[in-house]
Amino acid sequence: MIRRVAQADLAAVVAMVYELAEYERAPEQCHLTVEQLRTALFGERAALFGHVAELPGGELAGMALWFLNFSTWNGVHGLYLEDLYVRPEHRGGGHGRALLAELAAECARHGYSRLEWSVLDWNEPSINFYRALGAEHMSEWHGYRLTGPALARLAAER
Repeated sequence: MIRRVAQADLAAVVAMVYELAEYERAPEQCHLTVEQLRTALFGERAALFGHVAELPGGELAGMALWFLNFSTWNGVHGLYLEDLYVRPEHRGGGHGRALLAELAAECARHGYSRLEWSVLDWNEPSINFYRALGAEHMSEWHGYRLTGPALARLAAER
């Protein structure tokens, strides 16, 4: 069953974020707390949304965390998938596809024009999975990010 993240799921979702960071070979970069996730999902200025794949009996097999973006060219919102994770023992059971199908349905329900995400270039299993869904690699676009000292230096110019 795919459903929205509930407050009771927060610890399990945070644990999956840490499992994802380990899988992506960057566990030292993950610092998410249950309280941070609670604020992001359920706080007064909540801007993050999430879904979980729940097995019979209540165990969570996977999760998707996402937020809205906006296309100035289309004039409507889109959905950006920040994290998609299915626990290794539950992979191949259709949970990832079901989570993405729910996000696609979210787009359809609200008139969002696109569903986007990033994938590490070495993550062939995920790349193959996304291609099988019909997702297109956007080779002409390169992601950039400001963090840490570079972000602080630019902010100081203000």
